[in-house]
Amino acid sequence: MRIAVISESFLPTISGVTTSVCKVLEHLAATGHEAMVIAPYGAPAEYAGFPVHTVSALNYRQFPVGIPSPQVQKLLADFRPDVLHAASPFLLGAQGISAANRLDIPSVAIFQTDVAGYAHRNHLGPATALAWRFVKWVHEGATRTLVPSSSSMAALLRLGVPRLAMWTRGVDLNGFHPNVKNDPAVAALRERISPTPPIGARRDVIVGYVGRMAPEKQVERLRALRGLPGIRLALVGDGPSVPSIGRALAGMSVTWLGRLSGAELAVAYASFDLFVHAGTEETFGQTIQEAHAAGLPVVAPYAGGPIDLVAHGENGYLFRPDDDRDLRHWVSQLVGDPALRARMGEAGRRAVLGRSWPTVCADLVDYYEQAIDERRAVRAHTHVPPSMQR
Repeated sequence: MRIAVISESFLPTISGVTTSVCKVLEHLAATGHEAMVIAPYGAPAEYAGFPVHTVSALNYRQFPVGIPSPQVQKLLADFRPDVLHAASPFLLGAQGISAANRLDIPSVAIFQTDVAGYAHRNHLGPATALAWRFVKWVHEGATRTLVPSSSSMAALLRLGVPRLAMWTRGVDLNGFHPNVKNDPAVAALRERISPTPPIGARRDVIVGYVGRMAPEKQVERLRALRGLPGIRLALVGDGPSVPSIGRALAGMSVTWLGRLSGAELAVAYASFDLFVHAGTEETFGQTIQEAHAAGLPVVAPYAGGPIDLVAHGENGYLFRPDDDRDLRHWVSQLVGDPALRARMGEAGRRAVLGRSWPTVCADLVDYYEQAIDERRAVRAHTHVPPSMQR
């Protein structure tokens, strides 16, 4: 199969969209498919052996945002893919889907970024409704739209987006594993974050966060943990909100670990005692899956993707989204009970065992095939000019 991937985000930018696209490309390479990538300017020339074509981009909050380009349709026409994969389509992805339709190429759109939620959070008023209309227009053009959570599914159904299906995200079950705790690097990092106390004293519990430091992640809400005895915060990631977060958490015991990946990221997870996510606009929550794979209990809001990932009282807790006191309460429950943390961490690991990237990507390839079959069925009942038949 020949797959064209058009992505709003790609390396060197680190995001959930980038991670998913990279894992998909690695799977396509390992299973003998052909692919090419269209991404914003600044991306590497190739990935997983596949060519990466870049288009002009604007910088927005440290992110390159791809803008429509006449290159897109030509690249698709020259490559002649069997299907287009549009990762979190916005401006660039929307153009890709439109071009694919003109070329009679089926498309699978991955809904991953809550653009309308961003507009609402920033009090953009009429722009919120406009954003939803744009989302609907983009995804109506796709042969199939895949959503990552029941919350996203409900939102797009209310919007009237057709041809929806659920596609979750994978997690690296080997890289993020409870056994990583045995790595000497973990002991060293734990000592850095929470030094060994005097004999007879209890070591402070490490409350960790991993993710982009951006307004939509609402990391500033961790100030609700101020004064909670026996905790140290460890934050992994970077982004435009670092100064704001620093001000919000001033005076608290915080270790800033910066942006990490690979083995270093696995060591960071393994050094935590529990994981907290405060943002209410996640369409999925990839770092929650990673924390569960590492054997950590999770505290997250009862909103968006976390609802599907955290079973309240089993592998973590879901707090009321608008109540920082509730966030503090559930973190406090875990801080004071090591046995509860261990039990919930084990449950979290079990919950993700069926979500390896190879398994999830195989499901995605099945969706590609369905989209191709659906387009063939439409062709069978519609006259297609010979010049557009593939």
